[in-house]
Amino acid sequence: MPKAQANGLELHYEEHGNPDDPAMLLIMGFGAQLTLWPDELVDALTAHGFRVIRYDNRDIGLSEKLDGVKAPGLIKMTLLSKIGMTPKVPYTLSDMADDAAGLLDTLGIDKAHIVGASMGGMIAQHFAARHASRCLSFTQVFSTTGNPRLPAAKKEALKALVTRPKSTDEEALVDHGVMLARTIGSPGYPSDEDRLRTRTRASVQRSFYPEGPTRHLSAIVADGDRREMIKEIDVPTLVLHGEDDPLVPCEGGRDTAACIPGAKLKTIPGWGHDLPIELVDEVADAIAAHANGAN
Repeated sequence: MPKAQANGLELHYEEHGNPDDPAMLLIMGFGAQLTLWPDELVDALTAHGFRVIRYDNRDIGLSEKLDGVKAPGLIKMTLLSKIGMTPKVPYTLSDMADDAAGLLDTLGIDKAHIVGASMGGMIAQHFAARHASRCLSFTQVFSTTGNPRLPAAKKEALKALVTRPKSTDEEALVDHGVMLARTIGSPGYPSDEDRLRTRTRASVQRSFYPEGPTRHLSAIVADGDRREMIKEIDVPTLVLHGEDDPLVPCEGGRDTAACIPGAKLKTIPGWGHDLPIELVDEVADAIAAHANGAN
């Protein structure tokens, strides 16, 4: 299994496509392993002529875990944020952006197209702001700005995200994962039951580490409002968002596109907070066209 030392941590990554093609780094979101990027999407992007790299963020999947490091409770973090204080957290989203830059360093990649989904989109915002010279293009997928005035996630979506499984038995974990995917997924493109359970089981068997998402969440809450930061992004930007996303409402994508100078916005009806197989070609075509146009 390929591992790389990046920003002082060991990160697990996978490479696909021709190593001589332009690099495209995929950054996944909150508590999600690299396998949440569907193989079909990766294959479509390599077919468009990209060297595609996906990796497990710190604290998740097969990457290094920060065992024993405690994050402050969600209530405490939220209260501190509301009174303008930044809670002390184990690490920040900017640290995770530096992880991505460190991975590119280890792989000998000077510049790459950066694609981030959900929390990965927030990390990619930091990457585009902090490492602009290394960012050929930036594509944000169902993410947001941290603007506190934007609509919140639907209650059932947020509850499903933060609720822990009833037990660590494999079947209970699979059932929980399927429930979460159904709750936040695309109403216009519901996943096939067998495919969803098979992918969820493979994810559970690959890694189950509930402490990592707790620290991921603390990094998100502590990050606050990123609008002033992303207004300074000088990288060709595409924002992709589902019009029926119950977890990160489409207004988050619209707000991002409004803040980043020259950003393009593409929204898709029926798309929620997942990457359904039916949309793989449309999403891959949009990312590839944007990346090729930035060259």
